[in-house]
Amino acid sequence: MMYRIVEKRDLTDVTKLFVVDAPMVARRVQAGHFVILRCSEEGERIPITVADFDREAGTVTVVIQEVGKTSAAINDLAEGDSFVDFVGPLGQVAPMREDGHVVCVGGGFGVAPVLPVAKELRSRGVEVTSIIGARTQDLVILQDEMEAASDQLYLCSDDGSCGFHGFVTQQLEELIQSGTHIDEVVAVGPMVMMKATAEVTEPHGLKTWVSLDPIMVDGTGMCGVCRVTVGGELKFACVDGPFFDAHEVDYEEALKRNKMYQREERLAYDMYKENRHECRRGGAVSG
Repeated sequence: MMYRIVEKRDLTDVTKLFVVDAPMVARRVQAGHFVILRCSEEGERIPITVADFDREAGTVTVVIQEVGKTSAAINDLAEGDSFVDFVGPLGQVAPMREDGHVVCVGGGFGVAPVLPVAKELRSRGVEVTSIIGARTQDLVILQDEMEAASDQLYLCSDDGSCGFHGFVTQQLEELIQSGTHIDEVVAVGPMVMMKATAEVTEPHGLKTWVSLDPIMVDGTGMCGVCRVTVGGELKFACVDGPFFDAHEVDYEEALKRNKMYQREERLAYDMYKENRHECRRGGAVSG
């Protein structure tokens, strides 16, 4: 079975949104779930948290940021192309309150997986404040969608090109210090950003959830590659997560494990970019 791309949208120069025809996945997926996809028979299997879904249309939306060979190959796909694998839904549903006030924090690419959480919370009548940001305005994604899913939206940029001049964690700290009552925080983004979020909220005793994205192979708990330490215990992000208590995660271990194959990943990416460049140049010459 092939999983056709029915829509592709450029969110930034390196971040693309794909709406995929996957009715069996769409039927059961919920906020917090992820899928494992593969773009070719020889391709790497990569886990991607679902950004949206439409049960009636039978589609699932994922957002891919180009950071390596596989994500680059996926982003080179076009509408009408297909994934050879699109397995899911996998993982546990995101923890959800039924009332109160939840702050959803999305850093960079992390805005995509936090979007369905914000939508689901608000559909339950929970007050949702969202804080999203990126290094610069050009890298902010899904701002309109997050605004529609939130009661309040704060926009941040590291360089001050839009919204609050600073990190999403600094905006969160300001919100807490203002005396605003907050029941929980959900944060998704780079590991260092989630670690910083935990450091902001822990002194206030504020329950916080983060979504971990370690290296993963099978997504069923069989291989053990995605193991993380949470609360001093071994967990597998694929079956126990991806959401965990932010104040119990061993971030230093998780960061080290995510960097284990950096050299090989960079080499593969550089080779892919060179081949892509040669193909495009060849096409231009022959045309």
